[in-house]
Amino acid sequence: MAIEIFMPALSPTMEKGTLAKWLVKEGDEVSSGDVIAEIETDKATMEVESIDDGTVAKILVGEGTDDVPVGKIIAILAEDGEDVADIAVPAEDGANTPEPAPKESKSEPKAETAEAPAPAAAKPAPSASSADGRIKASPLAKRIAEQAGLDIGSISGSGPHGRIIKRDVEAAMSSSASGKKDTAAEETAPPAPSQVAVPTYGPHDDIPFTEQKLSNMRKTIAKRLTESKTTVPHFYLTIECELDKLLALRKELNARAEGDGIKVSVNDFIIRASALALKKVPAANVQYAGDKMYWYERADISVAVAIEGGLVTPVVRGACGKGLGQIASDMKDLAGRARDGKLMPEDYAGGTFSISNLGMFGIKEFGAVINPPQGAILAVGAGEQRAVIKDGAVAAATVMSCTLSCDHRAIDGAVGAEFLAAFKAYIEDPITMLL
Repeated sequence: MAIEIFMPALSPTMEKGTLAKWLVKEGDEVSSGDVIAEIETDKATMEVESIDDGTVAKILVGEGTDDVPVGKIIAILAEDGEDVADIAVPAEDGANTPEPAPKESKSEPKAETAEAPAPAAAKPAPSASSADGRIKASPLAKRIAEQAGLDIGSISGSGPHGRIIKRDVEAAMSSSASGKKDTAAEETAPPAPSQVAVPTYGPHDDIPFTEQKLSNMRKTIAKRLTESKTTVPHFYLTIECELDKLLALRKELNARAEGDGIKVSVNDFIIRASALALKKVPAANVQYAGDKMYWYERADISVAVAIEGGLVTPVVRGACGKGLGQIASDMKDLAGRARDGKLMPEDYAGGTFSISNLGMFGIKEFGAVINPPQGAILAVGAGEQRAVIKDGAVAAATVMSCTLSCDHRAIDGAVGAEFLAAFKAYIEDPITMLL
């Protein structure tokens, strides 16, 4: 029996993706676990593994095809003993061509989305266990089930050959009385208000130009930040912090840890100070959700990292409970994988508070756009020598300006000011971060 390969959901919020590259061709033999394709999501390019052994009989979606909906059949494998020539293309995909959609076309991907069938949920689900006792389940389904405390073996699969996929785990969770929350549900934003029409403009006739197609990442950035600035009531608070004690402590810590390969940056101190300030002022570690609010008991800090074509926000989880050395190690790993396009969905999903630091570019002060559904983001400027008044006399100090953008639906001005006061205290007396 032919094995259908579907467009996978590579993150909890993924609805479509770009089939960037096939690593196999028709007629190739593959084994379970072999990497067969690369899928471009809104955050990174990720590898897709074969779920079964077989021969690639048909490739139904060509390289470079945009907006391929999750659940669409992208290829068919023939099992051992099957004649590849006898494999029939499913009726709903028979009109598709393996060639990618023309780059100039804006309508074909949408048409393909409209025609895309839901994964075959109407078929009775076969057993998810293989002959050798191995449970057939997608990596995402396994991860969600593990985080929710569910036994993956007790869930019926609706994927090809009874494979357990994300929607099966979510269905099991919705009917479970355990009360444990799905990590995908934690990431889901509250229902969005009605879409705001955004005008588009053509190019100037008298100016030479080059047209560049938007990547999935840039489309997502445009959509989310437009949503943020049009639906989230921002207000801004700015504070100045003296860095001289922090810079001296950083120098001492790095000298002591030189042999361990650890190098703490100013940004690592900022992450730690933000997390501790959120623990001290929990009313700032919140999320607006329509008729309710979520108060988070842990500070998971999203840190903006610039990469080619946009930015991503990998998350330092539980930063309030990590030392500076661990934060430095985590950020080095996350930033490196972000720039290489190798972040996994769990590396950037979630986060309760964001930091955007442009100090390394010499920016003195700026206001950042809130990353929904979070309630606040801290914009960090450069530390620079400024004249300050100390004991009635003018003195020089290294000063850094920080601006907090707050969602006024969730955070009031007094709460934002209280958070910045706690943050400033940690930055200006950094030894207290080590307590």
